[in-house]
This record gives sequence, structure tokens and C-alpha cells, in this order.
Amino acid sequence: MALSGTPVENRLEELWSLMHFANPGLLGGRSDFDERYAKPAAEGDGTAMARLRQRVGTFLLRRLKREVAPELPPRTEAVLHCDLDEREREVYDAVRAASQRDVVEALREGGSTLLALEALLRLRQAACHSGLVPGQSADSSSKVTCLVDALESAAADGHKALVFSQWTSLLDRVEPHLQAAGIGFTRLDGATRDRAEVVGRFQSEGGAPVMLVSLKAGGTGINLTAADHVFLLDPWWNPAVEDQAADRAHRIGQQRPVTIYRIVASDTVEERIVALQSRKRALAEAALSGGDPSAALTRDDLLALLA
Repeated sequence: MALSGTPVENRLEELWSLMHFANPGLLGGRSDFDERYAKPAAEGDGTAMARLRQRVGTFLLRRLKREVAPELPPRTEAVLHCDLDEREREVYDAVRAASQRDVVEALREGGSTLLALEALLRLRQAACHSGLVPGQSADSSSKVTCLVDALESAAADGHKALVFSQWTSLLDRVEPHLQAAGIGFTRLDGATRDRAEVVGRFQSEGGAPVMLVSLKAGGTGINLTAADHVFLLDPWWNPAVEDQAADRAHRIGQQRPVTIYRIVASDTVEERIVALQSRKRALAEAALSGGDPSAALTRDDLLALLA
């Protein structure tokens, strides 16, 4: 038996791997699976996806959260757009120009995707905070200002909030602005020694209204139902990882509606990452429940993100 909340995160081969463990031979060998299902899916072949669903359906038991926990309050998602200021735009455009000049050409010629991933990392950092870019420094950023404004409003209305980032260095840059605004906060990341104590303090009625959380350290395995606002500070292209983070608040024990905010810098790679997330969700739905099959990821996706 195989148990997973996310049987398809990035590509169909993940579903093949689960089935290969639980029922060897059901979907054939890896190369055969690619030819019969993965490649047709990339080309938008709905017939192939229908065959795949029929093949695995007998051996797949799927239960959505709304089915097993219907008492949960609603979960709403929203995107908060922020505009880079003039200096931030200069830094971002410089990083983008370097990526297009060196990386995109190499990628088109069949070069390693590692260079593309490094370029994407720099672009994402520049969209969040210029100080994250090597050789640059900045006291704040448009995104941090947008976040603090939203947290001030939430705290004033009696809400508690989680702030997730994959970079602890970005959380470091948020802290002084929360202190300046008089917003109490706690923090959970890989350096936290007593996770239970930090979680208990936040969950208590008199606890701080904000918790800063690193995506890896706090994205799974803890209950933070005292929060009903979740801010995703830097969008990640794997939507399942973000969903797991948001579910720290939207889980059994939550009594209030939960709102998930993605803070996205306008006219940056982050907008294309959000679009890519939609395609990945569509891929999972096409394999498990029907839907748009043309959501497989290719080298062209990296080119589109860097374009």
C-alpha cells in the first residue's frame, strides 16, 4: 500500500513510481509509461489521460479534504500584487538581462538546466528583496512593505498570521520592520530547537499575532490553527509544497475561515511561476480526476520563465 497526499506534484512519472511500488507491472516499465501516457499528456492528448485514469482507478482511493473534514471552514486564496520601485526594477532588469544573454541561449542549445535554475533563483530573489542578490544591499523592499502593511491590518482586526518563505535570509529582513511597526512575532525555522514550545506559544490566546516560518522547517507536521491568515512571501513553482504550508492553518481544529495570500511582484518571473503552478495542478487533476492534460513540464517551461 502507498499513501500520499500529493501523488502527482511535478510530473506523471511520480504516479508511475507509486504504482510500481504498490502494484508492479500495472503501468508497465518506465519507458513504456512515458510513451503511452507522459508524452501524449505533454501534447494535450486527453484520450491517453482517460486511459490512465481507467487503468489506475481500481487501485486508487482518493479522498479530498472537503470529504473527510466537511466541518472545516472555507479556505480562500488571493494574490497581492506589489510594484517594484525604480531601484529594485534596475536590479531585477540587470539580473534578467544576464539570464537572457547567457542562460537562455545555452538552454536552447541543450545545455544543463542547472544554470537555468540558478538564474531563476536570482530572478526570484531580485523580485523579493534586492539585498538578497549578491553584491547588492537594501534596507527594505516593496514586497516587505506590502507584507507589513497587510500584517498591521490583520493584527488590528484580531487575526493571527503565518508568513512563509523558503529563504531564512528574507525572514531576517522582515523582522526589523515588524519590530518598527510594533507587531509582535515569533519564528520557526531550521535553527529552532524547541519547536513545540514555539508552536505552543503562538497557539496560546496571548501569543504573538505573527509567526515567521521557513517553508522547509514548518511546511509540514505542525498544527497552527490559531492563525487564519497565511502569507506566502515568495511563490514556489511546486504548488503542493505551498498547499502543505497553507494547511498548517487550514486543518481540523480551525474554527475560522482561512485566507491564503500570495504576494507577487508585478511584471516579474513570479507572475509566470503562479501560472506554472496552475499547470501543475491541472496535470494532477487530469491524471486523477479528469481535466486539462496539457500540463506536463518541459525544457520549454524553463525558457518561458526566463523569457
